Amino acid sequence: MRDSYISKRVAGLKPSGIRKFFDIAATMKDVISLGIGEPDFTTPAPILEAGIKSLQRGETHYTSNPGIMELRKALSAHLELHYGVSYDPVNEIIITVGGSEALYLAATALLDEGDEMIIPTPCFVSYQAQAVLAGGVAVEIPCKMENNFDIDPKEIEEAITPRTRAILLGFPNNPTGAVASRENLLAVAQLAVKYDLIVISDEIYDRLVYGVRHVCFSALPGMKERTIFLGGFSKDYAMTGWRIGFAAGPASLMTGLLRIHQFAVMCAPTMSQVAAFAALQQGEEYVQEMVQEYDRRRKLIVKGLNEIGLPTFEPKGAFYAFPKISVTGLSDEDFSMRLLNEEHVAAVPGNSFGKGGEGFIRCSYATAYEKIEVALERMRKFVNRI
Repeated sequence: MRDSYISKRVAGLKPSGIRKFFDIAATMKDVISLGIGEPDFTTPAPILEAGIKSLQRGETHYTSNPGIMELRKALSAHLELHYGVSYDPVNEIIITVGGSEALYLAATALLDEGDEMIIPTPCFVSYQAQAVLAGGVAVEIPCKMENNFDIDPKEIEEAITPRTRAILLGFPNNPTGAVASRENLLAVAQLAVKYDLIVISDEIYDRLVYGVRHVCFSALPGMKERTIFLGGFSKDYAMTGWRIGFAAGPASLMTGLLRIHQFAVMCAPTMSQVAAFAALQQGEEYVQEMVQEYDRRRKLIVKGLNEIGLPTFEPKGAFYAFPKISVTGLSDEDFSMRLLNEEHVAAVPGNSFGKGGEGFIRCSYATAYEKIEVALERMRKFVNRI
């Protein structure tokens, strides 16, 4: 028999740094998790009830491949209301199994073997993996703390080669909480036109912003035809377990995504689609309540980390703080492992998120205010001790 039947492409994937630490934390008692990127809120009641009633009505069958038309129409109206960008629900929107499937579809549809996708980092752990699984090459462009982890259009342009096919943006950002400036996004838009590129814009945290307005990339002048807009319901509506997301873009591109989607998963779960429709119809007040609470936690954790002596820039989106722990003399791996073992606080090493993440850790404030207070006190003890 062969030594391995696993493809080289899959065998070469770097394991998730997030999963490693949470597998360890799961075996320990009294752990406060600042690592998991998941709302601690239960899905709002009207959304839950819509999903339950869907099941009770016997709606347990396949939908059309791109999703229930009622949901696609509601999503189209939602995006036009908030961002002024209009998508035809018939052929420009696909409902997916979470935002992760939407990203998989986009990367697989765009990249041929050896094609390059430029990715500003630090970024969500699956970005590079999706490029590799599609047969492409992930080209990482590190963002810097001194620039508030915003993108640098000049560095992006310097990385463009004849093999470049797409630029993948993730803002508001996981893990840094950064929100890209309109000025820099416009510069990236100009690069897309100049070099004839597609932009994949992952905007899963679009509603979770604080004191700023989210810039929808496809709403920028001339960008709808060059953008695959990825989004979902997991973060904004506390629906992670429902696994419901979407991809929106010009019909010429969505045809390719739909071709993969229909063979890979057929359709997103029916009851989740019904719940997502309810989220768009009845979820706004709950979104605003969650944003207010996240903002309260955000202020607590940023102030606390800075007071401990871990320099932390002010995140303007998502629900993450990204403190610089290299000032302690420890690597992000050592800091995270010792913090977990010695003080039972779980965080994620910054190197899990690609280039530019080294020397930082990701701390999620999607947990109770009181738990964050305790975690900060434990971190203070740990930093003072080392």
